[in-house]
Amino acid sequence: MINQPDFILYAQHGWADNHQEINKLAQLLATDKTIVITPNLGWLNTWFKIEPLINKLETIVIENLKKYPNVPIKIIGHSLGGLIWLELLTRHPQWHSQIDSLVLIASPIGGADLARIIDPLKIGIGIAKDLGKNRRLMAESIAKVIPTLVIAGDIDNGSDGTITVEATKFNYAKFVCFQGLSHAEMKNSPLLIETIQEFWQNPLITPLVKNDLAKTLINDLRSVSGITDGHYRNFKYSQPYLTFDNGISIKTWKNLLGINHVFIANAEDVCIYAGFVGWIHNQDLENRLEIIKQKCLKLNKSRLG
Repeated sequence: MINQPDFILYAQHGWADNHQEINKLAQLLATDKTIVITPNLGWLNTWFKIEPLINKLETIVIENLKKYPNVPIKIIGHSLGGLIWLELLTRHPQWHSQIDSLVLIASPIGGADLARIIDPLKIGIGIAKDLGKNRRLMAESIAKVIPTLVIAGDIDNGSDGTITVEATKFNYAKFVCFQGLSHAEMKNSPLLIETIQEFWQNPLITPLVKNDLAKTLINDLRSVSGITDGHYRNFKYSQPYLTFDNGISIKTWKNLLGINHVFIANAEDVCIYAGFVGWIHNQDLENRLEIIKQKCLKLNKSRLG
């Protein structure tokens, strides 16, 4: 029995998984005074609805808060596990002051593109509806008050093989991407240890970069109804739509199925954002692009005038 733990470490597994692999990561990060809690939500249970998973973890946390009301809490969530914790922290703002830090590993914060393809109308096909939900505003609200680290993996220039890099990103969180790490490997890779430990040594809330055109454009496009964070691989097919004075550009591409894709490239013509919409939201994206274009033209005219 540990009488005075230095902190409680929750490490939550994700979809189609159990606690065994992420427990290995947690044990590597723990000290001899750390209480490690890696709830097993059940492999089969993760295929259905998120609500029972949230409720099960909630019960565990409440019980431990009664035992350790003043012990700092550190949280790690892999994939779906990160989404479950976002839901919990949103429902329990009274916990925030006790949370030292939050680490989200390969979590589809903006919604998993594969889940949206499986359940495009959000009718509730297994866990797909819950995995496809956009929780970016929820995550940003939490990251404003709890130091948050986001870790993504990239094995094919845009995803970890399961979750796109773009889907993991949101404002106010520190972002780190590991090249060559797949979704499954990030459950317990020793390569994550140093990054997480460095963040724990100085957990800070990441401020927004002011007057950043690229960030403004990305936020604007992410607000389009029905947009899904996409993969960078289709950037090579895109054509210029609008180029700004600093070299940043918006590019578009429509695939053979009529799905509209939009990309933002930096001045070196490297893709820094990718997104797409389904058929029912094609017009929404086209309207937003036209608004951005008109704003740009108006600004240029004012400069010339």
